[in-house]
Amino acid sequence: MNKSHLLYFLFLGWLVSSCSNTRFLPEGELLYTGAKLTVEGKEASKKEKKVLKAALKEVVRPKPNSTILGLRPKLFVYNLAGTPKKEKGFRYWLKTKVGEAPVSYSQVDLEYNKSVLQNFAENSGYFNTKTVADSTRRGKKAAAEYIVKPGKQYKIKEVKFPTDSSIISIAVRDTKRRSLLKNEEGYSLDAIKEERIRIDARLKEKGFFYFNPDYLKVQVDSTVADHQVDLIVKVKEEAPKLAETPYKINKIIVYPNYSIGSGSLKTNTDSVQKYNDLTIIDSENIFKPQIFDRALYFKKEDLYNRTDHNLSLNRLVNLGTFKFVKNQFRVSDTIGNYLDAYYYLTPLPKKSIRLEALAKTNSANYTGTELNLNWSNRNTFRGAELLKISAFGGLEVQVSGQNNGFNVYRFGTEANLVWPRLVAPFKLNSPSSFVPKTKASLGYEFQNRIKLYSLQTFKGSFGYLWKENERKEHLLNVTEITYVSPQNVTPLYQQQILANKSLGKVIEKQLIFGPTYSYTYTNTLQKRKKNTFYYKGSIDLAGNIAGLVSGANVQKGDTIKLFDVPFSQFIKIENDFRHYYKLGPDSQLASRVIVGAGYAYGNSNEMPFIKQFFIGGTNSLRAFRARSIGPGSFDVASTNTNTFLPDQSGDFKLEFNTEYRAKIYGLIKGALFLDAGNIWLLKENTDKPGAKLSKKFLNELAVGAGAGLRFDFSFLILRTDFAFPIRKSYLPDGNRWVVDQINFGSGAWRKENLIFNLAIGYPF
Repeated sequence: MNKSHLLYFLFLGWLVSSCSNTRFLPEGELLYTGAKLTVEGKEASKKEKKVLKAALKEVVRPKPNSTILGLRPKLFVYNLAGTPKKEKGFRYWLKTKVGEAPVSYSQVDLEYNKSVLQNFAENSGYFNTKTVADSTRRGKKAAAEYIVKPGKQYKIKEVKFPTDSSIISIAVRDTKRRSLLKNEEGYSLDAIKEERIRIDARLKEKGFFYFNPDYLKVQVDSTVADHQVDLIVKVKEEAPKLAETPYKINKIIVYPNYSIGSGSLKTNTDSVQKYNDLTIIDSENIFKPQIFDRALYFKKEDLYNRTDHNLSLNRLVNLGTFKFVKNQFRVSDTIGNYLDAYYYLTPLPKKSIRLEALAKTNSANYTGTELNLNWSNRNTFRGAELLKISAFGGLEVQVSGQNNGFNVYRFGTEANLVWPRLVAPFKLNSPSSFVPKTKASLGYEFQNRIKLYSLQTFKGSFGYLWKENERKEHLLNVTEITYVSPQNVTPLYQQQILANKSLGKVIEKQLIFGPTYSYTYTNTLQKRKKNTFYYKGSIDLAGNIAGLVSGANVQKGDTIKLFDVPFSQFIKIENDFRHYYKLGPDSQLASRVIVGAGYAYGNSNEMPFIKQFFIGGTNSLRAFRARSIGPGSFDVASTNTNTFLPDQSGDFKLEFNTEYRAKIYGLIKGALFLDAGNIWLLKENTDKPGAKLSKKFLNELAVGAGAGLRFDFSFLILRTDFAFPIRKSYLPDGNRWVVDQINFGSGAWRKENLIFNLAIGYPF
C-alpha cells in the first residue's frame, strides 16, 4: 500500500465516521459541535483577555461530544451499539460505558449562555460588559458563537474590616493579616466568597461554633476612584446571638456501643464511667476508657476549635474499630457559654474470618495459586487492639520452559498484633489526625522447590508506625529478626553449585537481626496537581551492636555464632523516587528511579542472600525474566547451569523506569514504557567476572521497552505487558545494543526475547 492509498483510506474512514454520527439524529435535529468564543475590545489588556477567555470557555454549556483528530469515536460507538433489548450485556455496556450520547443543538440556550458569560465577566470586575450570541449551521451540524466585549476591570483600592469593639468584630478584624482580598488586584466575586469562607474557618478556631459564612457581607463602594472599589467587610445585623458568641467545652460524653436507629438512648447509672474529663456510657464494658482519652483532643474548659474537632473524629475513625462515628455539639445547660460534646460510636464486628484465593504469574513463566485464611479480632484486650492470624498455602508451576518440573510449594502462618498507640516505657503523644501504632509480628514459612531444596523461615519484629499527616509516614522496627534454615538439598542442586557458587548462597543458614527504618512521602492523592511525587527511603542496620560488642571480624577469622549460625552484619540503604506528570485528564507520564546499596562488614563477608538486590521481572525490568540480569556484565549462561533459572543478586542497584499511560476506551488503558538498570557487587568475585561496580557501570545497563494494556475494574487493575530487550548487559562491550536484531516476525526471536507479564496493579 503506497502513501496515496493510505491517505485515501484515512479520509474515507473520517468521512464514514462523520456521516454515520449525524445520520442517526432525529428528523430536524442538528449535532452540536461546540462554541466559538471571542473576547474583543480595547478596555482589557491582551493578557487579561487571554485569562478571561479561558475562564469563560469553562462556563459555556452544554459541552459538545468529545473528539480525537476531528472524529467523535465515542459517539460512533454509541450509534453502533444501537438499542439494546436489555439493560445488561455487551451492547448495553458498549452503549452506556464506552459510547457517548449525541449532544444536539436543541440543548443549547443562546440567551442563557449569553447572560452567564456577561455575569461571569462582571463578577470578575469587568463591569459594563457587552455580549452577543449567534449560531452557524453546516449540513446537519451547528455551532454557537459568542462575542464578549469587557469593560475596563475594576481594581481593589482598599479592604476595610470592622472597627467596633464587639467580640465578633474584634475576631473578624484579627483575621485581616491573611486576607485573600489584596489591594490593586482585580475585583472578583469568587474571591469575596472565598474570603467569607476563610474568615469563617478562622472564627471556628476561636470558639464561634454557630457562625457561618452567610453571616458576613462585603459591601462594594465604587465611588472612591475611577475604576477602583473599596471592599467593606461586615457582620450582618441579623446574625443571631449564638453566632456571635465564643463557646468552651463542658461535658464530653461518649457512647462506644451505639446502634444506629436504636431511638432514644437509655442510660443506666451503673454503665456510666468517669475518666478524666470524659463520661463514657458503656453498659457492656466493651472498651477501656483510655482509648477515648487518647483519641479525643477536647478537654473541659477548652475553647472550641475546628482543628481539635476534626482531629478527634479522624482519630476515632483511624482506630479501625468503629463502623460509624457520629458527633454532636449542644449548648450546655450550665451557666456561661458552654457546649457539651457527644460522640456516638458504632463498633465493627469484633471477630471476622476471610478466605482469599489468588492467581498469579511471573516473568519466569511460573503460574500458580495461593489460598489465604485470615482471622481478625478488632478489640483483643478491650483497647481497640487488632490481632490478625493468617495461614497461607500456595503452588507455582511452570508448564513449559527451562524450569518445567521444578514446582514451588509454600505454606506458612503469621500473627500480627497492632496497638493503636505507641507502646513504650515513657509517654509519647502524636498531634496527628492519624493514630500512631505499635506492631508486633511472628511468622513462619516453609518453601519447597521440588528436585532442588526446601527452606524454613522464621520471622519476628517489633516496631512503630506513625503518620505526620496524609503525606508523611514513618516505620521504625526496633528489632527485626529473620532465621533461615535449609533442608532437603538434592544432589542435583549440589551439582549446580559446583558450576555456579553463587547458588550456594541461597541455601545458607542465615540469622539476621537489627533495627530498620523507612520514611515515605507522597502527594499523589492530590489529583489537581500536574506534578506529583512519591519517595520512600529505608535503612537496615543488622548486627551492628552485636558486632561492635563481640568484636567480630570475619577477615581475621573472628566469626561469632548464635545458635550455631553466624549472625549477619551489614548496612543497607534503598531509595525509591517516583514522579507523575499529568499530560491531560486521561494521560500521564510516570517515572521511577531506584538507587540502593548494601555493605557487609564485621561478622559478614557478604550480604545475606535474602537482603541482596535483584532486578528483572514483572515490576522491574519487564523485558527480562525475574532475577536473570547481572551482576554487572556477568553472563550467567557462561556457568552452564541451564537446568533452572538462577537467582542473580547484587550489593548495588540502579534502576530507571518511565511509562506513558493513556486511556483508550472505557476501562481499557494503554501504556508504552522503557526500563533500564542493573545490579553490581561491591567486592570482587572471581567466579563472576565483570560483576564488580566500576567507573564504567553506566555502560553495563540493561535496557528494555514494551507496551501493555491495563484493565481498570475500579476494585482492581489487571495489567498485561509485552516487553523486549534493546540492550543486553551481558553481551561483549560494543555488541550490547540489539535494536537492529528486533524481528517480531521471527518465532525464534520471539521465543528468546519477547516477554509477557501478567500482574495486578501498576508496576509503580
